[in-house]
Amino acid sequence: MTHHGTSKPPSIKGLFAASFIGTSIEWYDYFIFGTAAALVFPRLFFPDASPEAATLASLSAFAAGFLVRPLGAAVIGHFGDRIGRKSMLVLTLILTGGSTFLIGVLPTYAAIGIGAPLLLVSLRLIQSFGVSGEWGGALLISTENAAPGRRAVYGSFAQFGVPIGVLTSNLAFLAVSGMDDEAFFSYGWRIPFLLSAVLVIVGFVVRLRLSEPPEFAKAKQERTIIKVPFAELLRRHPRNLILGGLAAIAPPAVGYAVTVYMLTYGTQVAGFERNTLLTLILASTSVWIIAIIVSAMLSDRFGAKRLYIIGAITAVVWPVPMFAMVNTGETVPALIAFLVAAVVQGIMAGAQGGLFSEMFDLKVRYSGISIAYAAGGTVAGAVTPAFPALFAAYGSSTPVAVFLTVLGAVSLVAVIGIRWTPATREPEQVAAPAVAPER
Repeated sequence: MTHHGTSKPPSIKGLFAASFIGTSIEWYDYFIFGTAAALVFPRLFFPDASPEAATLASLSAFAAGFLVRPLGAAVIGHFGDRIGRKSMLVLTLILTGGSTFLIGVLPTYAAIGIGAPLLLVSLRLIQSFGVSGEWGGALLISTENAAPGRRAVYGSFAQFGVPIGVLTSNLAFLAVSGMDDEAFFSYGWRIPFLLSAVLVIVGFVVRLRLSEPPEFAKAKQERTIIKVPFAELLRRHPRNLILGGLAAIAPPAVGYAVTVYMLTYGTQVAGFERNTLLTLILASTSVWIIAIIVSAMLSDRFGAKRLYIIGAITAVVWPVPMFAMVNTGETVPALIAFLVAAVVQGIMAGAQGGLFSEMFDLKVRYSGISIAYAAGGTVAGAVTPAFPALFAAYGSSTPVAVFLTVLGAVSLVAVIGIRWTPATREPEQVAAPAVAPER
């Protein structure tokens, strides 16, 4: 297939940089909010509440962002399918990075009262609106430039952003959490938020150099773009849209249980030091990345759906033993618990790019994968406050673990039901252009 337009096809390195750097920055922004929601916000933004109520309020502020994600995915997906992938990727970076920086300069409750938590939640909503369209665009920039049979590997470029976001956000907080409490709670916690400004500039430069994938550029040139992609999506792919959303619940549910809830649970219930938990979560991200790579390679060989099913099975099996190991209060069992949880997420994440990019045809693909991914993330994130609520109600981690298992089972049943139709396998897809070789 010939390449349409004047620009040459991007190199593997260029695609990797645009997809990986951008998603890493966006998820760094996202996860520092989650980390701060567990460690900082209860004290600084909800000080009048009891410790339990303050934690619940803080995690609810974290969860509030998920409520706008389907809307953000629909809006950004719409323009991604109509205008182009590149412009939306630049927009998501500005929205997420800008709101994160502003959180870093927010006055606290002590300074302005009720306005502080209101502003915090407002910026969280803007941050979430931006990140909701990020993954779809980053995935398509890679997969729509991939050679046939390489979609999962190329799709995994966008998936590295999540563990790297966890790694860098925890590193940022680890660097400042060694401060004494007075310094940490007065200005130390702000540093990770303010650092995002530097990262966003780097991502912005990388993404401005992108060109549209040939497949999309061809459709635009031939004027086959649809005016209302969302309506077409509902008409032609309702089954895959619903099942894709349900299948997308398990990976973030496991992720948030470890990276957000465990920071509170591990310190308040299991008796770990804050720095110990951050270090353990940090250590698990390297395994997470390796699992994504291996799963993506196996997905291209044996089928993305098959690998995702295997990952979903592990998501059903692991929560109960994971909590049991953390409950020992011992470092080694807790580390093993987090390492295996990283593998659970990695298997599904490695297969997800290949799976989702094949589920919808070109005309509605940005909308389809963004809405399905956001819907899954919304359910997983919105139920985060249920973890401390369940523990408070029963005084045990078992209901929390069982709840996670149920979410895994929902995703397992959904992914088994996903099917591809000839409509999602257009000639442009099958004959995708090869990526320019490195020189």
